[in-house]
Order: sequence, then C-alpha cells, then structure tokens
Amino acid sequence: MNDIKIQHEFDGKRGSFFLEEGAKRFGEMVYVMAGPKKMIIEHTEVDESLKGQGIGGKLLDELVAYVRKEEIKVIPLCPFAKAMFKKKEELQDVLN
Repeated sequence: MNDIKIQHEFDGKRGSFFLEEGAKRFGEMVYVMAGPKKMIIEHTEVDESLKGQGIGGKLLDELVAYVRKEEIKVIPLCPFAKAMFKKKEELQDVLN
C-alpha cells in the first residue's frame, strides 16, 4: 500500500475520512456534525499493520483541508485528534 489515497464519505449527519484497499478499511477518522458548521471528531482507528506510518496524521490533514474549504469548526473529542491539534499549532485555526 504505497499510494495512499484518503477517501471521504458523508451522509448529511455523520461521515469519515478513510483509507481502504479492496473491501478492507485500514484507517478511519469518524465524525458527526453538531450543526451546519460544527464537526465533532469522535474516533480515529488505524490497522495494526500500518501503525507508525503517519496514517492518522494523513487522515487528520485531509479532514482539516475539508473543514477549511467548507468553513466548518472542529471539536476533537477523539484523544488522537485532540493530541495532534495540541501538537500542531498550524491546524488550530479550525478549532471551535
């Protein structure tokens, strides 16, 4: 899995940014909308086989690019996302 392509799905209320190959999801960042311009990041999960390869960070980068474009503010309840926002000041402009 050398060409990493993050995908996005959204049903109007819930959504996720994910990495999938075949029918298997190898990484996923799940969110729920808390209003038209507010997103709560609930959960991030990366398959054991990809741990330590920065997949979680790539998922978060895609999510941040999306919310900037859509002018959505983020509430990171997920411990991983919360830690990443704390560590990376350049992402904090999207926080609620």
